[in-house]
Amino acid sequence: MNITSPILTGAGRAAELPSNSITSLLRTVGFSDGPDGGLGIVMSALAGVAAALAVAIMLSVYFRTGHRSRHDLVKHGLAACAALVLLAFVVADMRQAALAYLGLNPAKPALEFEIRLPKGALTTAADTQIELLTNRNQKLAKIQEALGATDDGRSILRGMVTLDYRATDRVMLVNLPGRAHSTFRLRLPASPSRSGQFGPWHLADDIVPVSGGTVTTEIHDAFAIRYRVL
Repeated sequence: MNITSPILTGAGRAAELPSNSITSLLRTVGFSDGPDGGLGIVMSALAGVAAALAVAIMLSVYFRTGHRSRHDLVKHGLAACAALVLLAFVVADMRQAALAYLGLNPAKPALEFEIRLPKGALTTAADTQIELLTNRNQKLAKIQEALGATDDGRSILRGMVTLDYRATDRVMLVNLPGRAHSTFRLRLPASPSRSGQFGPWHLADDIVPVSGGTVTTEIHDAFAIRYRVL
């Protein structure tokens, strides 16, 4: 009989029993749900404790048993390897939960974007400022000096900005000197996946003319953004 099976099963059931009550208690204290909240890191830590306890019990029973055949050594060796893999997984999960709780993004993906402008709105990218605002930080984007162009003659601003933090709210602010301030809300998850192609065009969420004029439907439909995560 494999002595590791009932031990791991019992430890798993023991860890599952108080999970609902612990989760309710942590929510009451103020920890938030999700991988980016405090509840995620605490539950990962509890999972690590349960896994370490299971391995400790397994090794303790194993070394106290009597004679072991070669077949038993092979089975128990495989079980020990599986336990070590479990511990490595828990450590990695705790690391990811801790980084998420702190708002850090170790991979630092970059957002490459293209912003479509009305005809004649811009002849050069000089003095143009594009800023990424999140609930974690704000950062200026790097803009290419050369403007692109659409088939109908509208200008395109191209640039890139790194996503340094996991964030639930990301907004691009575009300041065209002497023209307008436009706002684009990015439709991205907190930890976006990398994409090989640009997404669809999205119209600006808000446009404020510098001169105080009105925003016509033609101007509103001209401002748009598309992007991809590298």
